[in-house]
Amino acid sequence: MKTYYDTVVIGAGPAGMAAAVSLKKSGMDKILVVDREDALGGILNQCIHNGFGIHKFGKELTGPEYSDLYIEIASEYKIEFLLNSCVIDIISGRDEKEIVILSEVQGLLRISCKAVILAMGCRERNRGNIAIPGSRPAGVMTAGFAQKMINLHGYMPGRKIVILGSGDIGLIMARRLSLEGAEVKAVIEIQSHPGGLNRNIVQCLDDFGILLHLSHTITEIRGSSRVESVVVAPLINQVNGHKEKEFILKCDTLLLSIGLIPENELSIKAGIILDSVTRGPVVDSNLMTSVDGIFACGNVLHVHDIVDWVSEEAEYCGGRVALYVMGKIARKEGIPVRTGRMLSYTLPSKVVPGEPAILSLRAIAPLENVRLSVKTDKEILYSKKFRKIFPSIMQRIQIDRIPADASYVETYIGEA
Repeated sequence: MKTYYDTVVIGAGPAGMAAAVSLKKSGMDKILVVDREDALGGILNQCIHNGFGIHKFGKELTGPEYSDLYIEIASEYKIEFLLNSCVIDIISGRDEKEIVILSEVQGLLRISCKAVILAMGCRERNRGNIAIPGSRPAGVMTAGFAQKMINLHGYMPGRKIVILGSGDIGLIMARRLSLEGAEVKAVIEIQSHPGGLNRNIVQCLDDFGILLHLSHTITEIRGSSRVESVVVAPLINQVNGHKEKEFILKCDTLLLSIGLIPENELSIKAGIILDSVTRGPVVDSNLMTSVDGIFACGNVLHVHDIVDWVSEEAEYCGGRVALYVMGKIARKEGIPVRTGRMLSYTLPSKVVPGEPAILSLRAIAPLENVRLSVKTDKEILYSKKFRKIFPSIMQRIQIDRIPADASYVETYIGEA
């Protein structure tokens, strides 16, 4: 191995591989991609269902098929990967970064580089994040862990299943477990609207006759050595469970599909400022974080609903990093991007006047007959009418050029 690289990419999932390929296409040769797993592909390896690649490759693929296409491209470009290795620190120097890596084979490594791309993905929220009351029996696990058990290792997590949360992983697991002969009693969702894509509601719940209880929550887990039942209650004002209307669902397994959190412990250690809403790094229009020379893309930046957008964002990031390494771009003092009415967040947090920008944003709730707009203090830059808009579907807006005299950019949803 070399001791110096132009760029070190942390994570070899869809974001990391796409960013590395983009760097190679942009003329960068000394690239190292580090991943703690023993195989490339990240979470895609356990996503054996189809629905990937329609936007990126023009055909419907499974997760492993999508990953294999990028692995082939990475092989063609002779990208260097270091697997079974964990980055434990990023130390910023005056002109370069030092990456401290703990490798299963090579021990403790110290690699210097000009730039770093964070592409570590995200993790699932667990029971500790929401503090469900009750006993602590076996059989309570995240939906992603159950997916790994059944798809990669061939183990059934249970036979009588209740799923808390209607995120896409939970919906897909409802279908997967039903196909394997399990009885999925219900999906319980605390919000008044589903958390996953509408196609997954139809294909994974409706097609299998699985009940979806909106505005409900689990108030207690019961069981000694193994889960025996859960207590479900409708919500009062979306906050407290209605005790008088509680009901019990007998089950041996509770799957949690209650949201994803960007994997940013390493970012925090590196001194990177995180966004309070997305829980990912605050970035500018080049996807550079608050620490000069460290960039972020994919689910470590903000949770995406479609892997195609992860790849697209990572490719853009790779291109910008290449320009940074070649000295063609530097951090510029941008203007703030404000998140306005009926939106939960907008990325990036700053854009540069006179330059193009790609804005990613989400509605705060399902809405009908509305108009999504982007404006500055001087003019409207974008305006589009939507018959329906959902928080489960991220919106991406290409702005060809931010006006040179703009003081801020604001995104918002109003009446059509």
